Amino acid sequence: MVVKTRFAPSPTGYLHVGGARTALFSWLYARHCGGQFVLRIEDTDRERSTQPAIDAILESMQWLKLNWDEGPYYQTKRFDRYQEVIDKLLAEGKAYKCYCSKERLEQMREEQMKNGLKPRYDGHCRDSHEEHSPDEPYVVRFKNPTEGKVAFDDMVKGHIEFDNAELDDFIIQRSDGTPTYNFCVVVDDADMGITHVIRGDDHVNNTPRQINLYHALGAPVPVFCHVAMILGDDGTKLSKRHGAVSVMQYREDGYLPEALVNYLVRLGWSHGDQEIFSVPEMIEYFTPEAINKSASSFNTKKLDWLNAHYMKTLPVEEVASELSWHLQRIGVDEKNGPDPKLVVKCYAERTHTLKEMAQKAACYYQDITEYDPAGVKKWMKEGSVDVLREALTVLQSAASWEAQPLDEALSDLAKRLEIGMGKVGQPLRIALTGSAMSPGIGDTLVLCGRERALERIAKAIEHFAK
Repeated sequence: MVVKTRFAPSPTGYLHVGGARTALFSWLYARHCGGQFVLRIEDTDRERSTQPAIDAILESMQWLKLNWDEGPYYQTKRFDRYQEVIDKLLAEGKAYKCYCSKERLEQMREEQMKNGLKPRYDGHCRDSHEEHSPDEPYVVRFKNPTEGKVAFDDMVKGHIEFDNAELDDFIIQRSDGTPTYNFCVVVDDADMGITHVIRGDDHVNNTPRQINLYHALGAPVPVFCHVAMILGDDGTKLSKRHGAVSVMQYREDGYLPEALVNYLVRLGWSHGDQEIFSVPEMIEYFTPEAINKSASSFNTKKLDWLNAHYMKTLPVEEVASELSWHLQRIGVDEKNGPDPKLVVKCYAERTHTLKEMAQKAACYYQDITEYDPAGVKKWMKEGSVDVLREALTVLQSAASWEAQPLDEALSDLAKRLEIGMGKVGQPLRIALTGSAMSPGIGDTLVLCGRERALERIAKAIEHFAK
């Protein structure tokens, strides 16, 4: 058997981290088994589904490098297929038309709740022989078995059973002719040959209804794996108040996809005490049986730690590619400054996110409009302008514009002036970047470039001489 998993988000909003983890687990299991991974967009909720949400889901999946083998399929393009299956179920007596009015259903539920009963459809139209006019509105309900049990062995939760008597005849087609979620999912998974369904445990109660529908269609029932939810670090359901929730918000906040993927795989799954995993290692080690049964808590500090690790250890080209995206977001034109790879080499140890790196590096691409008052107060003392003049003379005659010889030349200047290197380097940093915080002074000069650096030092001399 070829293992085939799927990720099937509803485009009623952006892809959140819970959905991204489900997608990752499904993708990893398919890759672990040498199988296939399907992407399906469940867009039957036409009122709430939007194209921007679809675009964001696809963008998020691509950014996380969760490539799919089939799809994306769209449920709205499969309505003819759903109608075909509904007609077949009606013809076989496995579904029926329900003409109950909203008023009757509401009254029924009120009476059930009043009597302490679980609200559920009472089967009024199940075996009804009442005559109805062709234009009378109706829904189509699945004729659920009334006896016995429906059971399945969940890869995470173990054996689960439901009494069929507890399940009502759920609607598979609304009065406007559109199919419902529980119905479409089963038809899609059957048609697409899905063998394993990995999803959030909020779907556990849907599973017995869907299993009975698989049986009615004569389709094989996939193996189910229900994953516990993600909580915030305060133990409550993860929400916007805990910070970023959507995947692309994490990109905007400066995280690398490798860091987020590594963090998500450890959120509810483990392999010994290992914390850092390459993607090949994830694929080799991942099995759903190792997923925790209990909910996981999101820990932003741990994600920050992983992000710092990957900023320092990934190939410079990969980090620089992501940095370029951030530079563009803040309106920086890369052509007006150093190669982003050089920025990464100089700033990977000094920043925690790519957003922070881009903000600190902007001064190498754009004009400085002001000098940091705190840095000026601390370092631009009496005699600092004279030091800048001496430094400018030294740098104007520099034979090589590389970090090491520039550092050596300025160190020689400090010795000649009989002052500490800080009294040379710090005023230069302020002149070059507007701030007293930057990489080594040689690296800072290289990032600025010869022409821009000399120009800025001359401008600072003029400014502070006043």
